[in-house]
Amino acid sequence: MRTIVEVGEALRTKKLSPVELTRHCLARIAQGNPSLNAFITVTPELAFEQARQAEEEILRGGWRGPLHGVPLGLKDLIDTAGIATTAASELYKHRIPIQRAEVVRKLEQAGAVVLGKHNLHEFAYGGSSMISCFGEVRNPWKPAHISGGSSGGSAAAVAAGLGYAAIGTDTAGSIREPAALCGVVGLKPTYARVSARGVIPLSESSITSGRSLEPSPMRHTPAGNR
Repeated sequence: MRTIVEVGEALRTKKLSPVELTRHCLARIAQGNPSLNAFITVTPELAFEQARQAEEEILRGGWRGPLHGVPLGLKDLIDTAGIATTAASELYKHRIPIQRAEVVRKLEQAGAVVLGKHNLHEFAYGGSSMISCFGEVRNPWKPAHISGGSSGGSAAAVAAGLGYAAIGTDTAGSIREPAALCGVVGLKPTYARVSARGVIPLSESSITSGRSLEPSPMRHTPAGNR
């Protein structure tokens, strides 16, 4: 699987099509998500709309930057206007925000393509991603093992090639632990470097959000996805 840097460069130089890349990721989700349970919500209509817009802009020479046309997912406690944001809880199972989180606004400005919302440990309060009203997340390397948490769905999705990056959150290891257990690169940004406005917090005084998970350049492939 290509890294996000490689994909971004291939999109910029028109060697890859955002629409075809999005179609590929959605096909991977349809194939892999039933067993991994990495996504709670998949947004194909939104993804294709954003991918078509990115393709038109890039073809006209209007490249916005390294995320332009890159398909990625969002942890499901990051608010998306008009799309359910559940925190993997029965309490929020039907919660649909009317506003988007600041990090989503920045992704839209960058021209990223949102594939959907990732499963997690309920309310980000745990390190296994086994506790979710939508069922536990499976590790793509060994499905009987945990994916880590709380951003377990985000790490599993990237490791299995169901997207090229993911946005998670980290208060006490919620990006770093699942990244380690699923074999992807995880980054916890400096506190307040990226706004957490519109993110359901575990702890408002220490939560961070931002680019968090992407494929490892080591190029391993999970056993179930070869």
